[in-house]
Amino acid sequence: MTNEEKTIYVTRTGLPLSFHFDWPFRKSTAGADFWYLHAEIRLENGAGMRALAAINLSATLREIMPSLEAVDTEAPIINALRKEVDRRQLEFMKSGKLVPVHFSSRHYDFKRSKWVFGQASDEEVATLIARKIYWQTKIVGGNVWLADPTEALYLETTADHVIEIAGRMAKDGLFTLEKGYARANQALMAESEKFEGDTQAALAELEQKHAFERG
Repeated sequence: MTNEEKTIYVTRTGLPLSFHFDWPFRKSTAGADFWYLHAEIRLENGAGMRALAAINLSATLREIMPSLEAVDTEAPIINALRKEVDRRQLEFMKSGKLVPVHFSSRHYDFKRSKWVFGQASDEEVATLIARKIYWQTKIVGGNVWLADPTEALYLETTADHVIEIAGRMAKDGLFTLEKGYARANQALMAESEKFEGDTQAALAELEQKHAFERG
């Protein structure tokens, strides 16, 4: 995947990630009733680290999916993996080992028929917007799509609400906003020390957790 093809998705803790999936889902042949999909999650901070995951889709969740094609599953899978990173369940290494990730009903509210990844406050949405624009601009460049439905799903809000918050932020001159796309201004990129410091702090906490578990 070239940089031009990448979309950067930032976790709530501040880690910039890109995702590559080995489509399609495959049915388990081990007797268990689930489907699996392999994924590579790259930490896009220049350290060259990654996490490898085997996403195991439960039979219960399979029943509510329109299909197992990327158009119906990619957004919730990206967010489920981001949630696992938020929970420090995945470890980033130079040569990652395959880790099972259960894509199950805990990510879905059957009573309300909606995906649940934790509803973000307006302040949290604003923080993620700023981080996304910074990292997407640094790694890929160009305009940054803020109306991405994957982001709205992750934040448990709507794309319109994300754009509303971004519109208020744009008045401070950090970026320009037009038709759901943002372009970083020098003022935002000048805050690199803050954004990269947040990423390093989040990574340090994640590594400390896994080092403790290894003893």
